[in-house]
Amino acid sequence: MTGAMTGAMTGAMTGAMTAIGRLTLCLIVTGGMLLVGGCAGPSAELYARRQGAGARGAQVGIGWKENGKATFYAPRLAGHRTANGEIYDPQKLTAAHPVLPFGTKVAVERTDVDLPAVVVRINDRCAAGKKIIDLSEAAAHRLNMVKIGIVPVRLRVISASH
Repeated sequence: MTGAMTGAMTGAMTGAMTAIGRLTLCLIVTGGMLLVGGCAGPSAELYARRQGAGARGAQVGIGWKENGKATFYAPRLAGHRTANGEIYDPQKLTAAHPVLPFGTKVAVERTDVDLPAVVVRINDRCAAGKKIIDLSEAAAHRLNMVKIGIVPVRLRVISASH
């Protein structure tokens, strides 16, 4: 073989290997994205159906109840926009829920101590998982949970969204 032929074959093989390498990388990245997406947890619709709330919280009536854990917003979130576009104000009685419609008013009561319930308005979304609601700082203070961080609660819808 001449030097020119060897160079041409080496170039062709390098180009083929580069194409194979790109295809392999693409398949690995795509597979990884599918794996991560598949492990992200239940969708809001699935969560809603499990809780009897309907898709995206639709058809949730007055008296609908849910038991679970409550947390509260980190102070650093003050001034950030909530999912419905409002600015989060820690002094207002608001909350995030995975699927309840924005504007829904919910009575939140602790189930581990005897304290009065606090009424909050849903204006944000939180991830469905170990908690069912994420409360504003004002609501957390009323439920005496600021030092504890996470408490067992019962939610009861008291007025539907408008």
